[in-house]
Parts: sequence; C-alpha cells; structure tokens
Amino acid sequence: DVVETQEHYKSRWRSIWIMYLTMFLSSVGFSIVIMSVWPYLQKIDPTADASFLGWIIASYSIGQMVASPLFGVWSNYRPRKEPLVVSTAISVAANCLYAYVHVPRSHNKYYMLTARALVGFGAGNVAVVRSYIAGATSLTERTSAMANTSACQAVGFILGPVFQTCFTLIGEEGVTWELIRLQLNMYTAPVLFGALLGVINIILIFAIFREHRVDDMGRQCKSINSEGEENDALDQDTEGNVDHVAVVALNVLFFVILFVFAVFETIATPLTMDMYSWTRKEAVFYNGIILSVIGIESVIVFMVVKTLSKKTGERAILHGGLLIVLVGFFILLPWGKKLPNIQWQEIKNNSVPRAVPTEMLMPFWSLQEMQLPSNHTAEPVGCPLTQSWCLNTPMVYLAQYLSSDVLIGLGYPVCNVMSYTLYSKILGPKPQGVYMGWLTASGSGARILGPVFVSQIYTHLGPRWAFSLICGVVVISLLLLEIVYKRLIAFSVRYGRMQE
Repeated sequence: DVVETQEHYKSRWRSIWIMYLTMFLSSVGFSIVIMSVWPYLQKIDPTADASFLGWIIASYSIGQMVASPLFGVWSNYRPRKEPLVVSTAISVAANCLYAYVHVPRSHNKYYMLTARALVGFGAGNVAVVRSYIAGATSLTERTSAMANTSACQAVGFILGPVFQTCFTLIGEEGVTWELIRLQLNMYTAPVLFGALLGVINIILIFAIFREHRVDDMGRQCKSINSEGEENDALDQDTEGNVDHVAVVALNVLFFVILFVFAVFETIATPLTMDMYSWTRKEAVFYNGIILSVIGIESVIVFMVVKTLSKKTGERAILHGGLLIVLVGFFILLPWGKKLPNIQWQEIKNNSVPRAVPTEMLMPFWSLQEMQLPSNHTAEPVGCPLTQSWCLNTPMVYLAQYLSSDVLIGLGYPVCNVMSYTLYSKILGPKPQGVYMGWLTASGSGARILGPVFVSQIYTHLGPRWAFSLICGVVVISLLLLEIVYKRLIAFSVRYGRMQE
C-alpha cells in the first residue's frame, strides 16, 4: 500500500527541518548572551547585584514555563503557523529591547529582566515544535526525529557562546548610531544577530512550513490545524483514552532529569573554585571547555541512540540513562581524607590571597593575632571559611569531577531524548500541543528550582549532602520508572493497532 505520495513526503520533511531550525534558534536565544549578561548588567545599572543576576537568568525559564502551555493550547486548535510566528516575533522584539536597555535613565536592570523574560516567553514555542514533529512522524520515524530535535537544541546551546565570543571583537564601546540611539557593541551585537535570525525564521515558516499529520503507521491524516490541506482522515485511530498515569510519570521523570542537570551546571563553577583553588577566570575558562566537550558528547549520543533504540527500545535506554546519571553523581561524593585548601579572608580587615592547606590551619584565636600586610590585591582562592563544611568535608578529586562530567554528559542526553520520544508515542494521534506544553513547563520549572536548591544545600551543608540528596532523587525516579515501566508503550500498541 502507498502510505503517502513522494511530494507529500518531501513537503512533510521540509516542514520538520524548519522545526529543527526553530528549536536551534530558541536555544541560541538563551545561550548567546549568557556569558555577557553580568558585565553588561554592571555597566548599565551599577545598583544591580549578583542576586538580581540570578533573577535575570531564571526569568528566561519562567517566561518559557508560562508560555509553553499557552502556545500548546493555541497549536491544538489553530494552524501552527500562528503561534510559531507570534512567538518568534516576540523573541525578535525582546532581543531588540535588550539592545536598548542602556537608554533609560534609571531602572535599567528591570528592562533587562523584562527583555530576558520575553525571550523565554517566545521560546515557549518548543512545545509547538515538539507537538508538530510528534504528529508529523510515524512511530518508526519518531525516535530519530526527536533525537535530531534535541541535537539541534544542544548545538544551539554550544554555538551561542561561540557567537558571543566572536562578537567580543567589536569591543565594549563599538559603534553608536545616534539617530536611533543604537549602540552596536559586544553586548548588543549578539541579540541583534539573534533578532535577524528570528526574522529569517519567520520568513521560512511562511515560505516553506506546511501542516502535515500522519498516524503511527505513516498514513496521511487530516489535521485540525491544516485548514483543508490534508485529506483521508483516519479519525478511528484517535479513539481511546491517553494513559494519564504514564503521562504524569513521564512529566515527573523529565522534571528530575532537567533538575539534576541544572544542578550539575550550577554547581560546576563554585565546586571547582572551592576544591581546586581555581580563580574566577580559571573556573569560567576550564568549565567552559568542559561544558563544550559535554555538548559535543551529547550531540554524538543523540545520533547513536537513534540506532540503539531500534534494538533495545526506548524504555530500556531511559532506564540505562538514569543509571548512568546516578553513577555520575555518586562518583562526586567526597570519599578521600584530604581536605580542600582553605581561603583565609577578612581577618582584621585584610584578605589573604592564597590557599592554605587545611592541615596548617591554626586555632581561630591564633588567626586573630596574625599581623597581615594590607596591600594584598590578588584574588583569594580556596574553600571559604564562611562555608563551615570546608573544615571537615574531604575534597572531591579532579579525577572524580572529570569522570562525573563524562558520565552525566552521557546519561543526560539519553534521558532527554527518550523522555520526549516515549511521551509523544504514549499520546499517539491525540493533539499533543497542551501535553507538550506541560512537559516543557515541567522542564523549565526544574531549571528554575535546580539552581536554587543546590545553591542553598551546597553553601550550608556541602557537597556530601548536596550530591547524596541528588542520588536519592535519581533512585526515587528509577523506582517510579520500574512501577510504570509496562505502561510506557505507544498508543497504537496499547489499543492493539500495532505490535510493539
């Protein structure tokens, strides 16, 4: 039987490629300014502190969390061009606003906060992207398409900082266009470039994107979004209820997966500064290299799981991915006897800019009696005494940290792709916009709560407690996966229309 015409097949995959591009641009919109937000914020508004920076970083995820279900509902009942174009236009406008946050005379930090929140709001279209790809692919195509989508997202996160680095050549002053009060410098050029990419994306959506829907076996179906473009409806294949227990379970698992990765990203810099006496510059530089390598590793993993899933199935790979993540965090637990170097600071209003081995640590009254020179200007390094656990918690060795990086960089992309793939297969031919919106929102919530959780636990209790709790969370998620394992099957398989 002819499932679809060659023309329909080509049009369908051209539209899917436009969705890949949209996903790529959404992640670039987040990462292209991530390295320059803090210095730009300090430049435009000296009243902003590091805690406000945290809100600016979180505002992207908050905006995405709010927008994802809204765009998902919209895409269920109207042509998907509408939410895609509107969301991309919002991102373009938000990037332009970011380029002008230096103009107001006061409250500049709040304009920056608004701009980043609106960029995140526009990025809520990833729910529309994923729901379209789920509806426009057969079961045999789904895993590969979802892996490609995640790979595009990962490449966007990798290339965003690369673009930012290239734009640093313009310098802080750059060029000013007085007529429209536009400053083109290393801080504004990246967002203006992002706005240009967004405009190109909108043009491509109008020119190339078409509504397509196929059932799990690849047969052409009528879509409520198509405005009469499709025919040969197979409405009988939508009969049956979605397994909401499986849906909720996968939302929880996806939250855990993004939560632990957000924790990993957040803790990398402070952990390495405390354990290895790295300066701020060294920590940013070395961890930037490590995260770039992890990003490349993730893209390779996305490509490999497409083939591997055909042999083992998505559930087994998700199980294996969670186990790898568990081992990765378990390795991070402090096991040895050597304590981290201690940073001596603010003793009689002086700073000691060096790391002193803990075994040489003197009683506190001896520290108070020390006479220290007042001309120390170098950056203090090591584990600060304000974190009391530094005095009794063994250090995490560099080999542990690098091994953990490799394992988490392997487990996270596996779990990410399999979660989306299983989720879309469980929903089957049902409209997936709302469901994908909630899944995206749960991931955004995890990226908000993860940094808050780890910053509090790590600062007050140390790495042993922080990583033990993360291990506990992953173990609970593994138990949940075991409980719902048999329910994580495709809609068509559940109702006997296809064999697993």
